[in-house]
This record gives sequence, structure tokens and C-alpha cells, in this order.
Amino acid sequence: MIIAVFPGQGSQSPGFLTPWLDVDGARERLARYSEWSGIDLLAAGTEWDADRIRDTHVAQPLIVAASLVSWNALPGRNAVAGVAGHSVGEFAAAAAAGILSEEDAMRLVSLRGRAMAEAAASVETGMSAVIGGDEAAIMARLEALDLAPANHNGGGQLVVAGAAPNLAALAADPVPGTRVIPLQVAGAFHTQFMAPAVEALREALSDVTTADPNVTVWTNNDGSPVDTGEAMARLLVEQVASPVRWDLCMTSFAAAGVTGIIELAPAGTLVGLAKRALRGVPTVAVKTPGDVAAAEALVTGESA
Repeated sequence: MIIAVFPGQGSQSPGFLTPWLDVDGARERLARYSEWSGIDLLAAGTEWDADRIRDTHVAQPLIVAASLVSWNALPGRNAVAGVAGHSVGEFAAAAAAGILSEEDAMRLVSLRGRAMAEAAASVETGMSAVIGGDEAAIMARLEALDLAPANHNGGGQLVVAGAAPNLAALAADPVPGTRVIPLQVAGAFHTQFMAPAVEALREALSDVTTADPNVTVWTNNDGSPVDTGEAMARLLVEQVASPVRWDLCMTSFAAAGVTGIIELAPAGTLVGLAKRALRGVPTVAVKTPGDVAAAEALVTGESA
């Protein structure tokens, strides 16, 4: 069983879309995505610097656009048996599974990015990665500092979020055995601080028609498979202010007998986690068009 996974915010880098413009139809596809999102994604992915593409309103549609461009460049994508997305990557996964049209996915993710940026601007918050350490001790310290776990990434990596002074206190006195790494993000995503963005996205999704998935889709809410488009729409709304449980997704991948994982552009982060948590499962990170052949070989090898 070969599956495709779609990365979340922070996976973008300056110029990363440039090689994809040589793929047949990619430039035209990105022009449509730009129109739907209201952002010049061609310029963002090829010309803009790190600060400009770090902006939440830009980063989220840019990442989903890149994922969909690389997904459409994979000839054997119809043989992929399941999909999952990390945080904003769930919108690309929903489009790949036929739950959302690509137009709706791009329009919604642009609204999501804008709403989350506005929520983040209302109070000084942030996120930090906590690497290693005892989970129970970490959770106790988070409770004491009024911080929340935002991304359970597995492989000994937890992303925490909350008020900036509280994050600074954690970094100044880390839990023994851990490293605390501040992240360059606008605010405390996947926490109660994003409640205003939840309401904005819920209202927008109420006017969107969804379809039931044509492949297995795992939600990063709790790692379970999602059976209906209606259920996925609800989860896409709720995940804005709830923790990403990528660790549980990987547990579900193992239980389902996944035999290969392809990460779509801008790839690297999720296959890195899989290599630690799902040892022995072959992975391919589709970072450039040159990686498509290896991804296709993984798919066709399974099909054969």
C-alpha cells in the first residue's frame, strides 16, 4: 500500500518552485492557483525572499499549490491508495482524494492563511519545537507555563505554542534532556488562540460542496480514516485550533500495512519523521521534478 503525504507550513524555501515551471502545464496550473488564491504564487515561489514567503497568508496557499503541482506531475497518482496531510497539508490531501475541488482548496486555504494571520496579530504568541526528553515531564512543564502541545510529530519531536513570554521561560529553563528551538511562525497555531480563524473557515466551508474520498484519508486530528467529505470538512475547520497528531497518523499507517510513502513538494520533513517512526518503510521526497521518477517507481513497484 503506497500512500502520499502533504507537508505543512515551514516547508517552503525561496525559489523552490522554479524547477517545477519546466514541467508541462505547471506554469498554467500555478496561474490558476494564483487567481483562485488571490496571491501571485508564481512570483512567491520563484522570486520572493524568505521573509515574504514566511507570511502565513502567503505560505499556506504557496505550500498547497506546490503540493498539487507535484501531485499532478506524478503519472501513477491514481494508483496511490491513501493520503494524509500535516496541518495545512490536509487541504492538498483533500483535493488529491477528490473531497475538495482544487479551486475550492486554493480559495479556502488562502482564507485560512489570512484568518490565522489576523488571529496571530491580535496577541503576541509563538511556537517552539521541543526535541527529546520525557513526554510526561514535558507535558507537566507545559501545563505549569500555560503552554499547549500544538504538533505531536512523533520521533521525539513536539511543537508547543502559547504566549511569547511563556515560550521564552521554557527556553530559558528547558525540561532536562530536551532542546527547545524557537520557530519562525506568526503565532500559536493549533491552539485556542486561533479560535477566530476557526469561525471564519467554518463559515466559508458551509458554502462548499464536498465529495466522499476516493482513497483512504487519515485525519491529523487523531490519525483515524475519514469516510465522508462532510466529516473531512468539519475536521479541516477544527484542526485550525486543535493539535496536529501526526504521531497517530504514522501509527495508523503502520496498522494499515503501508509499504511506501511519497511526500509531495515542498518535501522532506514528513519523510524524515517517517524514517524515525516507521523504520524500513521506503520513502521518496518529491522536492523537484527530478524526484518524480523515483516516486513513480515506488508506485508502479507496488502496482506490479
